[in-house]
Amino acid sequence: MIIRPLVSVIIPCYNTASFLTETLESVFEQTLKDLEIIVIDDGSTDNTATLIRSFGSRVKAEFTSNQGASAARNRGTELAQGRFIQYLDADDLLRVDALEKRVNALINNDADVAYSDWQRLEEGEDGKFNPGEVVARRIEDIHADPQIALFTDFWAPPAALLYHRRVVEKIGCWNKSLPIIQDARFLLDAALVGGNFIYVPGVQADYRVHKKDSLSRRNPAKFVLDCFNNACQVEDFWKVNGSITPERRSALEKAYGQVARFYFEHDRLKFKEVLAKIHHLNPNYLPSSPRSLRQISQWLGYEQAEAIALNYRRIKKIIHSLTPKFPITST
Repeated sequence: MIIRPLVSVIIPCYNTASFLTETLESVFEQTLKDLEIIVIDDGSTDNTATLIRSFGSRVKAEFTSNQGASAARNRGTELAQGRFIQYLDADDLLRVDALEKRVNALINNDADVAYSDWQRLEEGEDGKFNPGEVVARRIEDIHADPQIALFTDFWAPPAALLYHRRVVEKIGCWNKSLPIIQDARFLLDAALVGGNFIYVPGVQADYRVHKKDSLSRRNPAKFVLDCFNNACQVEDFWKVNGSITPERRSALEKAYGQVARFYFEHDRLKFKEVLAKIHHLNPNYLPSSPRSLRQISQWLGYEQAEAIALNYRRIKKIIHSLTPKFPITST
C-alpha cells in the first residue's frame, strides 16, 4: 500500500535565492508534518538551483528551462502526491499553523478551497520588508455568487489558499494564456468548476510587496490585456455553462469598461474591439460612473464622453499636484 502525504506544497522559483530559505523554513516549521515539498526551479540564473540542492532530501526538486510560473506550477502538480495542494510563491511565507488549520477546515466542511486572512510585507527604502496591511475579507462579503466575487473584486495570494486535490483535478491546469493574473484566474477557475469555499479566520500568510517588481506596474499594458482576455474567456464560459445572468452581465460590463478606459487613451483599435464586446452584451451600455459621464454619453456617445472624462482626470491630476504647493489656509 502506498502511503501518500496529506499536503503537497508546490513552490515555483525563478531567481529567488534571497527569499527561498525563509520561505522553506516557514514550511519546515508547520505544525502539520504530513507533507511533501516540491520545488520547481524555472530556469533561474542566480544561485537558486544551488540553494535548492543544499536542502537535500528535505525537498523534491526539478530543474527546468524558463517557461513561466504557470508551467512550473503545472509540473509541480503533476509530481504532487498529496490529498491537498498548497501553492506557495518562493518569496512568501506561511504562518506556523496555516496548513493544519486549513486542512481541518477542508475536512470538517467537505470543502474544496480553504482561504485565510493574510498580511502584506511592504518593502521599504532600505530593502527590508515591514509588516503592512492585514487583509481580512470573506468571498460572500463581495458577492453571494463566488464566480462573480472572484471575477471582480476578491483576490488572495496563493500562500493564503489551500486546494483539495479533487478541485485541482477538475480545473486541470494553470492558465498559461494569462501570465500576469494567473493566480487570480486559478482561484476563479475553482469557482467556475463548482468548488466550495471555506473561510478560515486569522492571518495565516505573509505576502511580499516589492517596490519595483509588480508585474502590473512594470507592464500595465500586459496586465490590461490579461484582464481583457480573462473577461472574454469568462464570458464564453458563462455562455456555454448555463446563462449570463443580469448580475454576471453587469460584472462583465464593468470589467470591459475598465479595460476600455485604458485602451481609449493608449490603443484606439483595441478600444473599438472592447467597445464592440460591451455593446454586444448590452447595446444600451453607458458607463456606470460618474453620473455626468452617463449623461454626456447619452448626448454625445461613449467615445466622446470618454475623451471628456480623460481630460477631466488630467485636469484633476494637475490640480492635485499643485495643491501641496499652494495650500488653502483659513484666517
